[in-house]
Amino acid sequence: MAQQTINIGSAANDGTGDPLRTAFDKINDNFDELYGSTAEANDLLEDSTPQLGGDLDVNGRRITSARSNEDIVLLPNGTGGVVASGLRIAGTTLSADDSSTVNINEALVVDGTIAVSGASTLTGAVTASSTLGVSGITTLTTTVIDNLTIQDANITSSSNADINITPGGTGDVVLGSLRVNGTTLDSSDSSSININEALVVDGTATVSGAATLSSTLGVTGAATLSSTLAVSGATTLTTTTIDNLTIQDANITSSSNSDINITPGGTGSLVAAGLSIKGTTISAPDSSTVNINEGLNVDGSITVQGTTNTADVSTTGATTISGALTAGSLNVGDLNISADGSITSDTNGDIVIDPAGTGQIVLFGDTAHTGTHTTTGQLNVDNLRFDGNVMSATSGGITLTPADGQNVAISGTNTNLTAAEANFTLMEATTARANTIESDTSNADLVFNTQGTGVFDFNAAIKMAEVTKPSAVADHGFIYVKNDSGTGEVFVLDAADNETKISPHNDNGEWEYYSRNSRTGKTVRINMEAMIRDLETFTGNKYIESE
Repeated sequence: MAQQTINIGSAANDGTGDPLRTAFDKINDNFDELYGSTAEANDLLEDSTPQLGGDLDVNGRRITSARSNEDIVLLPNGTGGVVASGLRIAGTTLSADDSSTVNINEALVVDGTIAVSGASTLTGAVTASSTLGVSGITTLTTTVIDNLTIQDANITSSSNADINITPGGTGDVVLGSLRVNGTTLDSSDSSSININEALVVDGTATVSGAATLSSTLGVTGAATLSSTLAVSGATTLTTTTIDNLTIQDANITSSSNSDINITPGGTGSLVAAGLSIKGTTISAPDSSTVNINEGLNVDGSITVQGTTNTADVSTTGATTISGALTAGSLNVGDLNISADGSITSDTNGDIVIDPAGTGQIVLFGDTAHTGTHTTTGQLNVDNLRFDGNVMSATSGGITLTPADGQNVAISGTNTNLTAAEANFTLMEATTARANTIESDTSNADLVFNTQGTGVFDFNAAIKMAEVTKPSAVADHGFIYVKNDSGTGEVFVLDAADNETKISPHNDNGEWEYYSRNSRTGKTVRINMEAMIRDLETFTGNKYIESE
């Protein structure tokens, strides 16, 4: 029902308003509409926390849900929104109902991604734990991003922290027209890079292109130039060290024991005043004579291809003469070389041929030797080496092969053939004699094997010393002598660790107990087999099993 309004007329008691009955009838109808026709409806006005329907309650100025953890959903119809004061909520969009600015006067925490399509003015700190994407112009005052601070035109880092700018993939870092790619610095427009201030390189500087210096070059470390160094001004250097080479005043020196190598290009020569050096050849550039006005010591070989007129020549090394040497004899110290090719020494003088270092004396053709040959030191014959009393092989084995039917004899008294550790086939012989054969490794077995079905044939008694009972071994048996009541007795042990005493027996092969008293000289023999048979007769039991 729509609200009914009482007509009160134009003035008091003018008779134009609703009659009194009509007016109170409208009042009753309005109250009926307000209170309803049920007892629950009549309680609405009196209830300070009315239940609006379902599980939704009004508590004072709050609208609450009756069920725990339930959402309160305000769902307008169609395209309508929820308007709270001047704030409009339409779906997931938050806006001002009067299209003015939405003010958030407290701290704002956004756990997901925030997208701002319009201008954003942030006067406080902003913490972004995910991506911050800005599609428009961003105006910031002093900004701190992790350890990086951006203030005015300066980008700084926290104390002692590096600033890393890392482009993606194969991209470069471009600063103005300066391009940085890894450890390479170049210009993005392929022009020159100008360094207008002093440049200090603490490490090694490698210049692969041409370097043009219009000012002073000061190098405190090593400088490596793989191309031309062009200096347009005058270069004045004091003591200069280039690698191991030092230039000081008019002197060029090298570090301790280092050579100084001067290598001209191509077929060029090194010319020092009037002396030309090309490779290993020394000549005069004007084809005149090269004069050596001081003594000349040649430690190596000297080869003279032309005619040489000399006074006394003292050589400590080899002298090679490519032309003819005419002399009845040539005497070098105590060594005499005759025209017939004989080489002799003075009376009782030795002839010593001593090559330097690892050099050898090489003789081609057959060598005939008469008399005693004495070698001091090592003598090598192919792979066989004789050194003092030792004969060894530098490669492969050593084989001694006498003529058929002959022997290799090793003479001497009490001569031993020894080897620290060796595995070898001693011999194949009809008879081998040795007083002792033993293993040289502690607790090692000594193994004797026969060929095929061969057996061990011993033509004498086998003497075995007393030992302790061995440990059984699978698929093996033992025979041994063990002390039994002070006497060494023979026992056998099978693979199942069953131990049997197999001695003594009498001459008939019967088992007997045998005892001989060495002090009284008496011998006691008990025929154990006969005694057991008498016991069988007496008891009726059988103790001896015959197979």
